[in-house]
Amino acid sequence: MSDENSDGSSRSIMDRIVHAIGGEPRDQDELLELLRDAHAREIFDADTLQMVEGVFQVVEMRVRDIMIPRAQMVVLEDDESIDEILDIIIKSGHSRFPVISEDKDNVVGVLLAKDLLKHTVSGNKEKIMLTDLARPATFTPETKRLNVLLKEFRAERHHMAIVMDEYGGVAGLVTIEDVLEEIVGEIDDEHDADEDQNIRDAGDGRYSVRALTPIEEFNDVLGTEFSDEEFDTIGGLLMQHIGHMPKPGEQSEFGGCVFRVLSADSRRIHLIQVTVSS
Repeated sequence: MSDENSDGSSRSIMDRIVHAIGGEPRDQDELLELLRDAHAREIFDADTLQMVEGVFQVVEMRVRDIMIPRAQMVVLEDDESIDEILDIIIKSGHSRFPVISEDKDNVVGVLLAKDLLKHTVSGNKEKIMLTDLARPATFTPETKRLNVLLKEFRAERHHMAIVMDEYGGVAGLVTIEDVLEEIVGEIDDEHDADEDQNIRDAGDGRYSVRALTPIEEFNDVLGTEFSDEEFDTIGGLLMQHIGHMPKPGEQSEFGGCVFRVLSADSRRIHLIQVTVSS
């Protein structure tokens, strides 16, 4: 039985690419260049190239690069009333919430909104104890690579992890959606428009910055004085300073900041980590 594709070729897509371009890649950089050349030859489309590049980026990135910082975590306190908790759930639009006792360094579990809602509809709000409904929390170090975290999420069927810093404190949280977005691009839902944010404070003088952030906004938040006469966005400014299209992991220091490219493809920069020099 023939396993020919619709175009009459029985070769795999990689065999076709190597045959079309010639030679096998010797390392990751050569493989990426081969894939970009294959896209230019219309062997596959731009979405496929973006996902492949995203897979390589996930291998290089760590949890701290994409986590939601501690200050931006929406949490539930274990002694809050059910009405207060329902109000937080409705306003945030999230489906999972860290449950804390006293402060954010003491996460005692994770509440799934559906676990609470199925009890409240029966009219038993007074009998509900939040700690009884909370599921065990998953913890992960901020230095863990994203590909390892994704594998753990899939194996253990978890969707959220509490991120711990080197001192044992809570640094933030990360979800499986955050990791997948690095591969397939932004996954928008009905609540994302209200949470659109160009600059996230990750603590310790580090910021996660979208490359399309206007330079004026960047200056206002970080207290820098970059000129916007030649470029409108911080990504454009960074690319001009580096002098070429940077790859994920590349760094450059200027204007009192250290810039590290977190996410980029063959055409543009997407996400930057910025550390303010002390």
